[in-house]
Amino acid sequence: MKHIRSLCVLCGSREGFDPVHREAASRLGKLIVERDMRLVYGAGSIGLMGVIADAVLSAGGEVVGVIPDFLIRYEVGHRQLTNLVVTDSMHDRKRLMFEMADAFVVLPGGLGTLDETFELITWRQLRLHDSPIVIFDVAGYWKPLLKLIDAVVATGFADPATTDLFAVARSPEEVLQRLAEAAQPKEQVLTSHL
Repeated sequence: MKHIRSLCVLCGSREGFDPVHREAASRLGKLIVERDMRLVYGAGSIGLMGVIADAVLSAGGEVVGVIPDFLIRYEVGHRQLTNLVVTDSMHDRKRLMFEMADAFVVLPGGLGTLDETFELITWRQLRLHDSPIVIFDVAGYWKPLLKLIDAVVATGFADPATTDLFAVARSPEEVLQRLAEAAQPKEQVLTSHL
């Protein structure tokens, strides 16, 4: 496993109702700095995005935010980041975050987080990247997603090794452990889309 210098975290622009989500994002932010990684994320100042960015900044870490121009105009962009990159579109935002990262972590989030997550997993299956992906299942938030993926496999629309494309963690410490242990997916999952 290559050294992870830059970690992209996908997460919500809301905090959710359970304070455990905020606590998990904050703790992960501190651990990112302890492991000497920079945070790459969607540049929001609100929700879990703001929580993790503030945690990394408070611990003296580096934060790169990537945000489309129209969201800056809504004044949801974080203005205290190490580096703020403004793009023309959501597509450019995702592409740049992808290019800047060595690995990916998915915290709870909404439809945008789901979109980004499925795209990253699919890109890995298509061999467009070989970076580890960890789904951080805070308080069981991602159980419905994991059941959906199991159903896709069970009904024959994906290979059983599809779950090798990502790992699941249930604590901030386990997230970093899963990143360190990440293995390459089996060959059949990488060719099962054909």
